[in-house]
Amino acid sequence: MASPAAAGPGAALPPSAARRDFYWLRSFIAGGVAGCCAKTTTAPLDRVKILLQAHNHHYKHLGVFSTLCAVPKKEGYLGLYKGNGAMMIRIFPYGAIQFMAFDQYKKVIKKQFGISGHVHRLMAGSMAAFILNFYFQSKKITKNGGIVGTLGDSITAVICTYPLDMVRVRLAFQVKGEHKYMGIIHAFKMIYTKEGGFSGFYRGLMPTVVGMAPYAGFSFFTFGTLKSIGLAQAPNLLGRPSLDNPDVLVLKTHVNLLCGGIAGAIAQTISYPLDVTRRRMQLGAVLPDSEKCLTMVQTLKYVYQQHGIRRGLYRGLSLNYIRCIPSQAVAFTTYELMKQFLCLN
Repeated sequence: MASPAAAGPGAALPPSAARRDFYWLRSFIAGGVAGCCAKTTTAPLDRVKILLQAHNHHYKHLGVFSTLCAVPKKEGYLGLYKGNGAMMIRIFPYGAIQFMAFDQYKKVIKKQFGISGHVHRLMAGSMAAFILNFYFQSKKITKNGGIVGTLGDSITAVICTYPLDMVRVRLAFQVKGEHKYMGIIHAFKMIYTKEGGFSGFYRGLMPTVVGMAPYAGFSFFTFGTLKSIGLAQAPNLLGRPSLDNPDVLVLKTHVNLLCGGIAGAIAQTISYPLDVTRRRMQLGAVLPDSEKCLTMVQTLKYVYQQHGIRRGLYRGLSLNYIRCIPSQAVAFTTYELMKQFLCLN
């Protein structure tokens, strides 16, 4: 009989024990990597979307594809990735906690309330996103210590990463030759000194919080529903055994991409006006009409009155489909692959 040493390090623990060790950490890493891969894939489209949403005067007369061509000509190809460094610093913990929280909430809802199927996926996705609202009531949920702990971690991630999103948007809105900010650190200093200290970093937080629940809720709900229906109706055609646990059936990679893309398109359509509102408020002093975009309701009214629905509240939506569908597809697919690689199934 071979000794444990001869069997290799993987044989030192039973499979069940190996899967339990550092489960939260491995789940955190899987979500963070998924978020970074997704955002880097679509960074050029994200920058163009910001330029169009806020009607940058250099590109406001152009359409989606015209702007995609014009940015490299005016600013070089690296101009398409302007602000992506700040995005990576922000998105790793944010994506990590969102995916990790979704898995945990799904288990809690099924265990505590006996709710399963499509409804618990929608609830878990919304809860994972809407952590900011729930946090202020978390002290009342004393009997569920696990929920309170997750909410505390989640609110910390939202508060800490939102200023990075603010800085990323400011950097992405700049055009070569008209730089107000010289980099991430300089942008932090300028916003802090010129826009009221720490409060200046949280412009647009309200539409962000309000939009998080429907976006993440419908995104996770749609993906989970498509996944379960696909594996139930056509397991041999759409599924395959998981790499880390042959007893678990997972979607094939190209089916994962398709389901993630559909999920992203539906979620974006529902929450897009709030995304436009958030970007307008985040840009703040950079825009000439900033005094008319101080609150969420005020900004929604102003954009609607000045530009209407199609050219205002939904400006750049076609680009957002092009950006969001591959982004969500890559995010969900990477997360599913990382779960197998890190033995999370």
